[in-house]
Amino acid sequence: MNSSILQVQDINFSYDKDPVLRSISMNVSPGEFIGVIGPNGSGKSTLLKLLGGVLKPDSGQLHFKERNYLDYKQKQLAQSITWVPQEHPMAFNFKVSEIVLMGRHPYLSAFTFEGVDDVKIAHSAMERTQTLQFAQRNFNEISGGEKQRVVIAGAIAQEPELMILDEPTSALDIKYQIQILNILKQLNENQQTTIVLAMHDLHLASKFCTRLILLYKGEIFKDGATEDVLQKEPIEKVYGVKVHVIHDQNGNIIISPDRLCTQ
Repeated sequence: MNSSILQVQDINFSYDKDPVLRSISMNVSPGEFIGVIGPNGSGKSTLLKLLGGVLKPDSGQLHFKERNYLDYKQKQLAQSITWVPQEHPMAFNFKVSEIVLMGRHPYLSAFTFEGVDDVKIAHSAMERTQTLQFAQRNFNEISGGEKQRVVIAGAIAQEPELMILDEPTSALDIKYQIQILNILKQLNENQQTTIVLAMHDLHLASKFCTRLILLYKGEIFKDGATEDVLQKEPIEKVYGVKVHVIHDQNGNIIISPDRLCTQ
């Protein structure tokens, strides 16, 4: 029996006939914490949009729990998978608390409103992300970093089995980067929430991810345990810069450029 929560089978995707992803295949097991890394333009965001059900592949198949994405109704998929984009355009000026409560919408029937339990779940999500203090402020009036934390609070309120996040810490200062990654790690370890996220910070990726998928020119260059992917040869090949990679006795991985020289 296949134990994967997510199966990706030979998917390809293009924008206006320009290939972005080629022959991508991967399986994700329940409870994994996976980082998708690679230079700009390698296809990270596009891959996550496909995994989140935002885009459909040109060819190949995506399965959640051995069932094709296309066989799910959107509401069914939203109860199990949440997608957190890198940017959050909002046409209407909702309050922060309303944005977080939207995470409960996949569980509501038509023409019904959030109940007491939904409000409690949203309140807890705002507490965890330290967004409760501006719950009554308008979403469009808060900073970019605050917006990111609010959207992540909404994703937590959704209580998914699988969270797909596109560089969730990109707009945050270091304090909140660590805070959000710790929250995701707690969800992963305590509730077995499966996490797949794009990251550009290799140091943070080494600290939080147990598996890395390294993309290069729209293909998977290397996929494996974090310590196996963060090696000198693949990093230099993909990023085009000479580096020193140190794996110390405490399990830390230190990557530093070699006098900022490119290949």
